[in-house]
Amino acid sequence: MSRIVLSLILAATSTSACNAERDTSHTLTSSTPAASSLKLPTPESFSKQYASFDGYWYRGFAELTRYALRQARYGEQHEGEAVLIFVTEDFLRGPQVKRERGDSSAALSVLKLNAYRRFYTGIYPYTLMTSSFTPAARRDSRTLKVSSSMQEWCGNVYTQINRRKDGLHVTLHSYFQDDGDQQSMLPEAPLEDGLWSLIRIDPSKISTGERQMIPALHYIRMRHKALRPHPAEVSKIDKVATDLVDHPVSAVRVEYAHLGRELTIYHEPEFPYIIQAWEENVGAQRTTAVRTHAVVDDYWNHNSAGDSTYREALGLHH
Repeated sequence: MSRIVLSLILAATSTSACNAERDTSHTLTSSTPAASSLKLPTPESFSKQYASFDGYWYRGFAELTRYALRQARYGEQHEGEAVLIFVTEDFLRGPQVKRERGDSSAALSVLKLNAYRRFYTGIYPYTLMTSSFTPAARRDSRTLKVSSSMQEWCGNVYTQINRRKDGLHVTLHSYFQDDGDQQSMLPEAPLEDGLWSLIRIDPSKISTGERQMIPALHYIRMRHKALRPHPAEVSKIDKVATDLVDHPVSAVRVEYAHLGRELTIYHEPEFPYIIQAWEENVGAQRTTAVRTHAVVDDYWNHNSAGDSTYREALGLHH
């Protein structure tokens, strides 16, 4: 089959987070996404028509899902939104960039995730995006590259990790004096940011148990943690109930006991393993994201002023 190519900032103020009571009140739960007047296919309807992995992911479209975000920051929860954009594309393993020309036999098919979130803290916004590139159909499914950026009104931070034969190559650019511009090496370790695509490819590829893992890059920067592998325990749970989803789902959970952090990603148990919600608990502070809208679309072709209706179809507010 021809395979068609289908925002981290530190705050300039206090580096300690206030203790807040965990808020478990939620008026919104994830279920069937809101209907669109454009009649765009949803992941559910698309997967009924194209039930195989190749049929679903290699038809020249991306999957876009909008989530209602409640982001913990400065001891409070801040309303915002998150969007997960999954798409397959050809990836050149050497330079680790998208193949745009040349011999296609030198390219590797990856499932790319652009994980975007935006929220306000008082007057100013945070904008984050993390991109990850994970081999779509190989025995070695380790994520090859993760890049993450965060912008707020104090400035920018950008971090990138490239997996190569001799280890993990790290590049950091920051306007903060203590960070500055850095290049370093890390030992081989799984990347938390790669778990999202592994869920979508095949959750059985995710190994459980204790291991060293590099936490999500947005967490590293926002919480001022060392960028290195940390002890973690990964588990998978079937038929779990949560206040974020209106029916039992499966879950992947990562616990960093010494960091006091836990991430749980809630997904459907059957292909295409739709991610319905997630939560990140750091001490008593809880971040949640709940699915509200989802479409399958070639969004890169809808870039004119008249295409704003597509934003409405995805329920975007920011």
